[in-house]
Amino acid sequence: MAAGHQHYPPGTLYVVATPIGNLADLTLRAAHVLARVDTVACEDKRVTAQLLHHLGLHKPLVALHGHNEHEAAAAVLARLAAGASVAYVSDAGTPAVSDPGAVLVAQAAAAGHKVVPLPGASSALAALSVAGDTAGAGFRFVGFLPAKGGERRAALAAALADAATQVLFEAPHRINALAADLAAAAPQRRVTLARELTKQFETIVTAPAAELPAWLAADDHRQRGEFVLVLHALPPTPAAAAALAPATLHTLRVLLRELPLKQAVALAADITGAPRNALYPWALAERGHVGPGDDDADNAVPV
Repeated sequence: MAAGHQHYPPGTLYVVATPIGNLADLTLRAAHVLARVDTVACEDKRVTAQLLHHLGLHKPLVALHGHNEHEAAAAVLARLAAGASVAYVSDAGTPAVSDPGAVLVAQAAAAGHKVVPLPGASSALAALSVAGDTAGAGFRFVGFLPAKGGERRAALAAALADAATQVLFEAPHRINALAADLAAAAPQRRVTLARELTKQFETIVTAPAAELPAWLAADDHRQRGEFVLVLHALPPTPAAAAALAPATLHTLRVLLRELPLKQAVALAADITGAPRNALYPWALAERGHVGPGDDDADNAVPV
């Protein structure tokens, strides 16, 4: 009933997130839209046919993947122009996040068609939610590193040089190499490794990068499946906090009197332009206790 209250105009493209392993994570709205649309464009017809079968649905399928996205997008646009409604799904998770979909969305929007996102499962956000990255203030999505040696080393070096939270994807046949590279280049950087998220053998571990190779080697099963790695944000240096302008600190101090810590930090960052990861530890030290609306200031994380 809740999903049915929305308008579903003809000629609309729906970008639909699908489960990353656990079928129960499909949203009610996604199931409703998949039942309503005229056509489902998908990364792999076999995978999507299985999903639709679980829902008791049979729909015309159009394959749209990384090797044919431009050509297949034209076919989808022709259906939209004829007034058909189309859902696009990748094999798992949210389309256009390390998966095809961006070209289709861009072309559909450029042609004047309504594009509607249906949020849902995302391995990147799932891993971030359990990382406990208390120094983080936002994140950079890296996805899969390049496969080639030189490009791969450069991309990993860039991720490690960034003090902000980084989210990487990795395949099972390269996880040992990535763990070894992280251990060698940044042994003390905290990393959350999430394996097989939402599936039966889901495993989540947070440790310094130096410990990851041994952890993986201790059990061959730990090297199987799909991986998301969260490189935790680097804590701000004392110099970064000391460099905050007096006017910035005054603004934050005033906000802390009236607002929860996380909200005060976020608002102060918006007002002053100062980085949140420099404001946050200063705010913790300034408050020194649980403040308005904060159940646990020590565990609060800026959003």
